[in-house]
Amino acid sequence: MSSTRSAADDWRETIDETDAAIIDGYQSGFPIAERPFRVVGDALEISEDETLERVRRLREAGIFRRFGAVLNPPVIGSSTLAAVKAPEDRFDEIAEVINGYRQVNHNYAREHEWNMWFVVTAGSRETRDRILEEIEERTGCTVLVLPMLTDYYIDLEFPVVNADSFARESLEDGTDATATRISEDAAGDLSAFDAALLLAIQDGFPLSRTPYGDIAAELETDLEREVPVEEVLEAVERLQDEGCIKRIGCIVNHVVTGFDANCMVVWDIPDDRLDEWGERAGSLPYVTLCYHRPRRPDLEWPYNLFTMIHGRDQSAVDAKIDELAGEYLPVTHECLYSTETLKQTGAQYEALVETS
Repeated sequence: MSSTRSAADDWRETIDETDAAIIDGYQSGFPIAERPFRVVGDALEISEDETLERVRRLREAGIFRRFGAVLNPPVIGSSTLAAVKAPEDRFDEIAEVINGYRQVNHNYAREHEWNMWFVVTAGSRETRDRILEEIEERTGCTVLVLPMLTDYYIDLEFPVVNADSFARESLEDGTDATATRISEDAAGDLSAFDAALLLAIQDGFPLSRTPYGDIAAELETDLEREVPVEEVLEAVERLQDEGCIKRIGCIVNHVVTGFDANCMVVWDIPDDRLDEWGERAGSLPYVTLCYHRPRRPDLEWPYNLFTMIHGRDQSAVDAKIDELAGEYLPVTHECLYSTETLKQTGAQYEALVETS
């Protein structure tokens, strides 16, 4: 299996216990405070500047993809998973077209007839659907459109400074999984300030002593008015409480840290058992994502439940898939291992308040 790795394959040799505490302890819960690195430094018994320098170094080494907020596309805007059957001789050309859209934030090659899987996230369903139509026209490929309809469990936060063969192996207890319905339409309730703030932070926070103050300064230019840092702090806390922001912290690069056996398993679940079995699968500690997407019988796609398992060892991931199929989801399924990361960023929006 091929995968995209940085030069940090020996990343363990470059970190110490304090780095490990930052990597596994601050994937979420990073302080919403004017001097957040001072707060973290106090907890780790190191200085503010050392804390900041360590996060910068881990980012430059590729262990962190970025520092900042993880936005929640289904709450903020309109998002969908999609796939195409890219001919081998046009694979790179088609990937270039798809990746050229700012609103495409993930794109993976997977072992399947539908061999290129990407996520489109936009400020409105109209924009999202227009992009999908353009991709069909420009590539000549039919697009399999699979919006999320129900979220059972989604969490890509897990320890990586360990010898686990699959994600969350060291976590013995299950997790809470609840069926949460997802709308394809943007919430549309963002104020101009909230929209500007989310657009300002979508690429990550500044790596400085005062990231929230830097964001406030950027917003002053965009909004042409004074923006106190306290207004930014209050808004970030509120948007997190409202679910627009999922978490704030250091976003780990799971491929660099060894979790590159990334398998999406799709299941043909009886419709009358979907919530029961989706919650059951989503509660398992080794399942990192679990959600309901529509069947597309017109495109010979019969599957309606998606689960993800991330691991360092494909044989261990295979064993967990067998366990999942044997004990929890005894139905037809297919395994779509990722073979290459074609694009991976946070959710990207051109606009969040649209008048047309």
